[in-house]
Amino acid sequence: MKITAALATAPKTDFKFAELDLDEPRGDEILVGISAVGLCHTDIVARDQVLPIPLPAVLGHEGAGVVVRVGANVTKVVPGDHVVLTFRSCGKCARCRSGEPTYCEQALALNYKGCRADGSKSLHSHGEAISSNFFGQSSFATHALAYETNVVKVDRDIPLDLLGPLGCGVQTGAGAVLRALNCYKGSSLVIFGGGSVGLSAVLGAVIAQCSTIVVSDPKPERRALALDLGATHVIDPANEKASKVVRELTGAGADFVLDTTGAGPVMESALGCLRPHGTLGLLGVPSDPEQRLPGLASTTLMFGYTIKGIIEGDSQPDIFIPELIRHYLEGRFPFDKLVTFYDFDDINRAVQDQHDGKIVKAVLKMPQK
Repeated sequence: MKITAALATAPKTDFKFAELDLDEPRGDEILVGISAVGLCHTDIVARDQVLPIPLPAVLGHEGAGVVVRVGANVTKVVPGDHVVLTFRSCGKCARCRSGEPTYCEQALALNYKGCRADGSKSLHSHGEAISSNFFGQSSFATHALAYETNVVKVDRDIPLDLLGPLGCGVQTGAGAVLRALNCYKGSSLVIFGGGSVGLSAVLGAVIAQCSTIVVSDPKPERRALALDLGATHVIDPANEKASKVVRELTGAGADFVLDTTGAGPVMESALGCLRPHGTLGLLGVPSDPEQRLPGLASTTLMFGYTIKGIIEGDSQPDIFIPELIRHYLEGRFPFDKLVTFYDFDDINRAVQDQHDGKIVKAVLKMPQK
């Protein structure tokens, strides 16, 4: 079928709109009409080849929409169902079977390779193959093919346009607190970076009833929003030393620290905020693929630190995304305060605004059908 997609053609260049041919769904595939899609930092690092998916490619991995058709082997959803799209997992490996799909043994092949598992591509332009299947969806398009392991059925009464970011950025931040770190009531948490992932972590920390929630971000408007969302304190890293502020607030340091930036100096600062036997969670994709872990082995050993990589908040999407939606509907998880809507054809303005810090989370709305 003919679809309209935003095509990534070269690093650090604007997305270009193109009419493409999308394959009909195979037996295990689900055709989804995209209603809206979140814009995530991971889309940009893929476009810019930090994640080397072959270009040209259709990116986008926070889609939400309505099922149009399903393959013969699909039983999870039917046409007309409303779904949130998330990362893809195989559902069969040891990690998937143990409830850890974010660490699926086939994750790289299923999410970042730019093709199906058999090497074929579902998108073409005048006969030329276009990289597809990004996160098992490639949802910077009016339609996308997905799979049973990366669609989450949601209630039809909930506005679909808002829900896409739950598939990656929001579940990553909230899940880091509520799942990966499992922050307990009364614990202290410091978050470096006040973007959509960091501020989603704030929302998760409020639900977890952390007693001290600190956000470090250079932008005053992000610090103000963090306080509005439930942070107890904020740090301006340009004028304050984070470790000094954290120790003044907590005594020995924080129980948990999250870095959402992937920047080496920030990760070093984050490690310096921990109390003995504290845990540092790393969420940010480093722009430098050779970025090393923070700190010295001797320091980590002496103080019993844990440095934990976290993918997608250690979420089981079929459980966690509906849980976040319930929190939202009951007024405990106002992630809508992070979102600014753009028309799909304004994707390049949305990318620039998000890069410049004018907004927190862009969501691209597809044209009305």
